[in-house]
Amino acid sequence: MKTWPQSILEKSMRKDVILDVISLHAGYGGKPVLQGVDFQVREGEIVAVIGRNGVGKSTLMKTLIGLLPTDRGSINLRGASIDLLAAHQRARRGIGYVPQGRDVFPRMSVLENLLVGESIAGQATEGKVDEIFHYFPILKERADQRAGTMSGGQQQQLAIGRVLMGTPSMILLDEPSEGIQPNIVQDIARITVELNRKTGVTVVFVEQNIDMIRAMAQRCYVMDKGSIVAELDKDMLQDRDIIRRYLSV
Repeated sequence: MKTWPQSILEKSMRKDVILDVISLHAGYGGKPVLQGVDFQVREGEIVAVIGRNGVGKSTLMKTLIGLLPTDRGSINLRGASIDLLAAHQRARRGIGYVPQGRDVFPRMSVLENLLVGESIAGQATEGKVDEIFHYFPILKERADQRAGTMSGGQQQQLAIGRVLMGTPSMILLDEPSEGIQPNIVQDIARITVELNRKTGVTVVFVEQNIDMIRAMAQRCYVMDKGSIVAELDKDMLQDRDIIRRYLSV
């Protein structure tokens, strides 16, 4: 077995923390949902957040991107608090967000949707559209088609492509497999992993689909009753029974 020099091992384990969430509390209209969420994500990781329905996963994602205010606690991006920043300001800091239900602009064409995403970066990014078309060929085929006439899976690919146009350093995906046929789910998982490997983009995603979780996640946080209750490593994620236990209603 090959023995790596200690310096290489240390370097591989010292990836900087890009997202540090500390005792996060948030909710709706004074009703608490998140009740002290603590977790960290390192640069270049793909991390899943799983749990039963109604435990606060989507609320967590909305709070991270700034659509819901933080009641207490802190969200730190590369060591700096972003608690007071609006969603568009967090996007300019490098956080991309694909909400549950995709939320594309239905009357706009595929290309027009992508160009809206480009504006998030604050400047034109030469060759970015072609790069997105490389990863999602169906979007190139449907470039002039209205987004609202596409299938759910195609809209999900468009929503991810639109976020990538802004060149984010971290992407938040909320239930990317919801309402999508299995073969498209597999494609999205494969493409996301490929993007992570080639570009180093960090991915945090909420998911219920066991196959997608196992295909994408390098590790996983488990939520229950508004807080993180467990962490699963890659080996544990390969055990379907363990994942089922944490996803069971």
